[in-house]
Amino acid sequence: MKRKANVHIIATGGTIAGRADSAAATVGYKAGELTVEQLIASVPGLDKLANLSGEQLCNIDSKDMQETIWLQLARRVETAAERNDVDGIVITHGTDTLEETAYFLKLTVKTDKPIVLTGAMRPATAISADGPMNIWQSVQVAADASAKGRGVLVVMNGQINGAETVTKVNVNALEAFQSPGSGPAGVIVDENIFWLTQSIADVVSANKLYFSIKNLTQLPKVIIIYGYVGGDDGLFVKAALQDGARGLVYAACGNGSVPEKLADMLEETSASGVPVVIATRCGGGIVVLSEKMTAINGFIASGPLNPQKAKILLQLALTKTNNVKEIQKLF
Repeated sequence: MKRKANVHIIATGGTIAGRADSAAATVGYKAGELTVEQLIASVPGLDKLANLSGEQLCNIDSKDMQETIWLQLARRVETAAERNDVDGIVITHGTDTLEETAYFLKLTVKTDKPIVLTGAMRPATAISADGPMNIWQSVQVAADASAKGRGVLVVMNGQINGAETVTKVNVNALEAFQSPGSGPAGVIVDENIFWLTQSIADVVSANKLYFSIKNLTQLPKVIIIYGYVGGDDGLFVKAALQDGARGLVYAACGNGSVPEKLADMLEETSASGVPVVIATRCGGGIVVLSEKMTAINGFIASGPLNPQKAKILLQLALTKTNNVKEIQKLF
């Protein structure tokens, strides 16, 4: 008989734990109302999938997620992953910042055990709430040996996406989380998990980016500046630097397009030792910069990372080095 896996659930709040006054309400609810025990109890038969344990790290709306909580969460996940009686970990989370938390954990937790984040687009009190099925499928993936070595995953609406590729593309729909350009890593149909990508266990063990947070109490300050018509003439760059920013991410309108009136200031910023990463506000694609922008201006291309994930990688890179060339290699 196949041994039942042990899955540890860490709850942080969000819509999945939210309540509203009306069963038809999908907005205007209060997030982070249900406890981890209540979430587990809301999914009939969940204990048939795995032996379950749970803990409540926090109970917040994910718009209020903080980097200090990230540090606590990463340490709790790593501690749980080191336990012999834990085979996989599920984290319930609000959807607003779920992709950022997932990517942070990918970079800071060293384990080949499955780490799965999930959330919900409808509060627990809504008709056809999606949270219970998302929890079920997340436990299903975390308990499955085939998920081992695949890094941090996001499981929602029957899809499995990688932390480095997934993003929230819709503010209402149940299929809100997708991986533009690459597609999902897998899908779930009833008791079956179908992987659409080969196992990356060997690649992960050899090449996984990892940043130890053992001695960190806070992350270096990195500010994102958004590009738009008639936008920043340097005001936000100056404000960010005066506020102590150690790095900047510019969310360009296209493939690294920086307005002329801003390019010189960003070049000076980079030359002063404050790294500047150029990302894109577009929903997909890979930012590739010209030799002038990288070799001469000193900008760092974000590659496939969106602005919010580029910020996280830059923050962690700055805990190791300020050298632009070394940081570019990390990207």
